[in-house]
Amino acid sequence: MSEKKPFEIARETLKQLTARKMAPTPANYLMIYNEIGGIAVTPPFPADTLRDIAQALPVKTPGQQKQRGLLEYAIDRLNWDGVKTALVAYGGFIPPQADVPNGAVSSASGAAAAPTAAGSSAPALTTEFLTQIGRLIEYAQPALGSDDPRFDEQTKALLQAMRLPNADVAGVKTLLSNYSHRLSFAAEDQAEIKKTLLKLLHLVFENIGDLSMDEQWLKGQMDALMTASTPPLTLRRLDDVERRLRDVIFKQKDAKERALEAQKEMRQMLASFIDRLSDMAKSTGSFHVKLEENARQIEQAKTLEEIAPVLKEVVSATRHMANESKESSEQLQFMRERASETDAQLARLHQELDRVSAQARHDTLTGALNRKGLEEAIERELSSVRRKDTPLCVSMLDIDNFKKLNDTLGHAAGDQALTHLSTVARECMRPQDTLARYGGEEFVILLPDTPLDKGVEAMTRLQRELTKRFFMTGAEKVLITFSAGVAQLAAEESGLEAIKRADQAMYLAKRAGKNRVVGV
Repeated sequence: MSEKKPFEIARETLKQLTARKMAPTPANYLMIYNEIGGIAVTPPFPADTLRDIAQALPVKTPGQQKQRGLLEYAIDRLNWDGVKTALVAYGGFIPPQADVPNGAVSSASGAAAAPTAAGSSAPALTTEFLTQIGRLIEYAQPALGSDDPRFDEQTKALLQAMRLPNADVAGVKTLLSNYSHRLSFAAEDQAEIKKTLLKLLHLVFENIGDLSMDEQWLKGQMDALMTASTPPLTLRRLDDVERRLRDVIFKQKDAKERALEAQKEMRQMLASFIDRLSDMAKSTGSFHVKLEENARQIEQAKTLEEIAPVLKEVVSATRHMANESKESSEQLQFMRERASETDAQLARLHQELDRVSAQARHDTLTGALNRKGLEEAIERELSSVRRKDTPLCVSMLDIDNFKKLNDTLGHAAGDQALTHLSTVARECMRPQDTLARYGGEEFVILLPDTPLDKGVEAMTRLQRELTKRFFMTGAEKVLITFSAGVAQLAAEESGLEAIKRADQAMYLAKRAGKNRVVGV
């Protein structure tokens, strides 16, 4: 029997569609056409649907990003096998070892199972090594949280398998593979939680700042808190955030209590004023009634003897009214003065808050710590040094020829120089270092976990950085240099004594030609 020609198959397909009472859709037509022609039915490759799925897959780890790229590559080439391999590897259910032949073992399990020349297990996966991995997992647990019971169970099962005297290395490897997949998601969740909490914290700071536009001291504190809570975060920076928040809370509470006291006093004065007005109104009303009665008596009087007592009563009532008016006037004047005093007290309160300003522990010009902030930072560092037995360097630096700069370019340029130095210093410092303005053009830098030679190197790097970065005052480039002294805290030495030694070393640097660093 000869094969049917395409036009014959097409004609028969149309007849079958009519006979079977099927809708003439492309899918129905293709199905009957393939059936009549004896053509194997191959479902179309759903490229668009698969691309949508690929785009929806999250890429939170480099491995996921790689597998999604392989998935998109397989979709473009209509390759079902490639799609399957990429999806399975993305899910992390099997390790990416598709090219390993059947019967072959991975290097890890092979190393554990295959005996060495001496007949012993490979040392890479000894019981001690598995114990170290288990200890590492235990140490990492607090950072991953305990909100996922399934993850906790998986962790316990893995640790238990590792602690067995004769651990099944192949089984441990499988558990580790599954655990690492779960671990990546747990770590990403914690990172997202931290990021979201920081966003919420910044939102609170912004909201308080926006609601306190008239309270410049409070808005300044909020700006400082925003800066202090910007990543990278360290325990030191979080301690700084806590101290600033305590300042804000204390000042808010103090200002609120004083304002409430002033408002209470104003309400009391207003109530007294209203009472006095009421008394005056009553007295005035009684006085008018009395005058009308006296007028009626005068009209009815026929002799002077009858008029005299009435006139005496009128004079007495008038004198009484005058005395009451005088007393009321004096009381109102007293309340007016008290109101003025209260208003002045509130003004002084705001001035005081502005004086201590937004940064009770920070210099308003440079943003560095002030003397009070430095004292607290030194106490904190000394406590850490005594507890951990680690070195601490204290550096005192002074801008060279600062008076000449002020006299030549003006005090505004001098302020710019101080700000420029503090900005460059903060950018060159480590997160754990502390910058403070000691006074005038002098700064102190605390360098924890730093021996003397490294402290001198750090100040020298800062000097080199300043030579690369000029600041502009008008159209003129200005190069700032400084002389510095560095002292390493000695045993039983106080922070102020170390600062004094650093200050002496700084003067030696000045006398040696300036733009130098001297360590003692």
